[in-house]
Amino acid sequence: MGVQHFTVVEHGSVTIPKGFRAGGLHCGLKKTERNDLGAILCEVPATAAAVYTTNVFQAAPLKVTRESIATEGKLQAVIVNSGNANACTGQQGERDAYQMRNEIAEQLGVPNHYVAVASTGVIGELLKMDRVSAGITQLPARLSSDAAGAEDFSQAILTTDLVKKEICVAVQVGGQTVHIAGAAKGSGMIHPNMATMLAFMTTDAVIDQSALQQLLGQTTDVTFNMITVDGDTSTNDMLVAMASGLADNETLQSNHPNWDAYAAAFRHVCEHLAQAIARDGEGATKLVEVNVSGAVSDESARAIAKTVIGSSLVKSAVFGADANWGRIIAAVGRAGEPVNPETVDIRLGDITVLTQSRPVPFDEDNALEYLKGNTVTIHVALNNGEGVATAWGCDLTYDYVRINAAYRT
Repeated sequence: MGVQHFTVVEHGSVTIPKGFRAGGLHCGLKKTERNDLGAILCEVPATAAAVYTTNVFQAAPLKVTRESIATEGKLQAVIVNSGNANACTGQQGERDAYQMRNEIAEQLGVPNHYVAVASTGVIGELLKMDRVSAGITQLPARLSSDAAGAEDFSQAILTTDLVKKEICVAVQVGGQTVHIAGAAKGSGMIHPNMATMLAFMTTDAVIDQSALQQLLGQTTDVTFNMITVDGDTSTNDMLVAMASGLADNETLQSNHPNWDAYAAAFRHVCEHLAQAIARDGEGATKLVEVNVSGAVSDESARAIAKTVIGSSLVKSAVFGADANWGRIIAAVGRAGEPVNPETVDIRLGDITVLTQSRPVPFDEDNALEYLKGNTVTIHVALNNGEGVATAWGCDLTYDYVRINAAYRT
């Protein structure tokens, strides 16, 4: 991978990059007392980019956010609610999303089109706007640049998640220290097809808007689009990046001498959040990583890796600590990609179970112990080209069914 030019900031969060504040509170959308309304504010208009779900049914907040970013390519605030997706809610849902944008813009004193809106939770129910509006009036006083504000925001965006997901890294750009941070939510209804969750990235870099959008899209393809929990793509998935420019570095573009270092740091943030989502999959007991090598292309390797990681049979075998490599090779074979059926090698961690598409003797007890661990890596070498890819997912457990059988109740 070469020399790592960035460092991970201890206790990093979205408020570490210069110019950002965050906060959250409980306004009454959730049945519990957990925070369900949060916001990020930048003290200056920030260069903005975003990617969205590919689901045909897109929630009202996505329309509002697209419109905001399209106006000037800038954002100054993001408002997020959990507990209600505001999806499949018709014209009233759109009016509610615009109302959220307008009310927080007024409270923060920023133009409407500098505000992005995001929602997550149950589909098909109208927002309790009286509660949302009351919460919005209290939000500005809750925004801070310290760890408490970031913590309150991270908690406000969670649904069935068991843990918050956040990270910050530092990288040198033209002699200036630049920070990139992110916070995400995602546990169920997660499947490759951008964005697979809600995620919010902040950076204090000075960066060209088109370069940020391109970097976000390219990085998403190899991180967030390479995770799956259950094969379902949400109606609300969104990833928003905001760059304050307050690090005062030379403007970052793809031809900048430090571009590769910045891009690597940016990818690390996305990869960390993607893995955290996969590890926190609903009911999951372990993170599963699938490494595919020797494909005819990287695109082909990605398709195969995602097919293996998304297989319910593979996921179930990992949960049961069953070294059933037949399920793995079956998934490889149905991915619809070019594969030589005579040249495939498979390893479970360091345990070789298949060589040149033929089974080899292995210690079942060792395999059992390996598969009982909290991280399982499956290596698939196709020996058919130079393409490589990595995908992440989790095991499929009894608790996944329990959680989703009673999601609304």
